[in-house]
Amino acid sequence: MNHAPQSFQLLPGAAGSPVILHVPHSSRVIPESVRDGIELDDRALELELDHITDSHTAEIAAAAVEAARIAPWRFVNGLSRLVIDPERFPDEREEMLAVGMGAVYMQTTHRERLRPPGADPRPLIDRYFHPYSEAMAAAVGARLEAVGRAVVIDVHSYPTERLPYELHGDGPRPPVCLGTDDFHTPEELLAHAEEVFAYFGGTGVYSPFAGTYVPLKCYGKDPRVSALMIEIRRDTYMSEPGGAAGPGLISLAASLAGLVDALSA
Repeated sequence: MNHAPQSFQLLPGAAGSPVILHVPHSSRVIPESVRDGIELDDRALELELDHITDSHTAEIAAAAVEAARIAPWRFVNGLSRLVIDPERFPDEREEMLAVGMGAVYMQTTHRERLRPPGADPRPLIDRYFHPYSEAMAAAVGARLEAVGRAVVIDVHSYPTERLPYELHGDGPRPPVCLGTDDFHTPEELLAHAEEVFAYFGGTGVYSPFAGTYVPLKCYGKDPRVSALMIEIRRDTYMSEPGGAAGPGLISLAASLAGLVDALSA
């Protein structure tokens, strides 16, 4: 494993683009110092990474940049979500604490022990979570300063079959699930996404996952910041649980590029 991996990367797009493709869960990289605090053996850890990683979503975002008329910006997490999950609340507001998966995971996707009981999450939150959150807020702030608005498109994937950690996994599992926020997702943003992804067999909203990512500094405060989560069912573009990508990746990237173009107009 990399001894000093880059925690995150902001990849520039067009100066006039308001769009940031946020890719938080695509990496499998775990620093050795963090690996030491994980109780799984190497084989079990690799299997957990297969299940928990949104494999190939960074490639989908990169291909969308190439296909878009106006290149969006990208903010890509360079570390696995088993280090920290930048999309969780770092406090008691996070509902996933109920299954041991707050900003720092204590349990696996199958509700098994990941870290020792009583492990203190604060060093990881201080080292990785807060700098990530601040950098993402700065990236959004730069788009606001440059073009007067920012649109965060949260790029995820999810497994075809429900995993034990899912709190709301008993509903439909559409090819593309869209997550919104009452404050930050205007109706036209959702409508654009429903249109561009209709080709894949339809979209759903809020099932099996809901919500979308907005930097905490902006959350519920700045209406110039729009956001939408895109959850792509993995069988549409890859072999599960952690296998190779297939031809669906390019088609999905083309649809994502279409969304980017609609939002950049």
